Amino acid sequence: MEETAAATVTETAPVAATEQKSSYRYWVREATGDAAPLPVPRKLDAAAAAAANGTCNGNAPQALGSVWNQAGTWEEKNLNSWASSRIKDLLGSLGSLDFSTGKASIDEVSKCSGDAYLVTVRNKKRVGYNYELSLRFEGEWLIKEEQKKVTGHIDIPEFSFGELDDLEAEVRFTDSLEWDDKSRIGKDVKSFLSPIREKLRGFEQELKDR
Repeated sequence: MEETAAATVTETAPVAATEQKSSYRYWVREATGDAAPLPVPRKLDAAAAAAANGTCNGNAPQALGSVWNQAGTWEEKNLNSWASSRIKDLLGSLGSLDFSTGKASIDEVSKCSGDAYLVTVRNKKRVGYNYELSLRFEGEWLIKEEQKKVTGHIDIPEFSFGELDDLEAEVRFTDSLEWDDKSRIGKDVKSFLSPIREKLRGFEQELKDR
């Protein structure tokens, strides 16, 4: 009787082992035990991001914009600080102009107010700006047969990218002048518009090249 029970136990043990090996839980434990460890995420730098996108080998054009924006979707950069500083530098080097009855120079850019930006849309670059300016001038003119010092401002209303051909200016005088003298000297001072326009064309080109 005891021998029969022992035989029964011996015969059922392999069956239980077989059932255990065929179970889902056993399979998962065995499979994951030999599996490779899960990958650890890491942040890509600019070079690695370019390599991942195939731009290092010339397989695709280099994406514009920030590292995070390799797809070239919408991105806007504020260029106000650079643009304002650059406009002041360019217009501050205008020099002086001589006229038939006087001469004048630009002392400073007393107002430079506006915005400049660089927009990346679908991996294409677009630039733009809106500014208004005021430049202080100082000069000497022949007024009633005497050389007199005259000061004032050249005010340029708001203008935008691509509108330099339509640039306008208004002249404000600090000194009290008769109407005829204001008209004559104001016409002279507006001659600064041409060199101002050329300086701003240079600014536009620098903006496009950024």
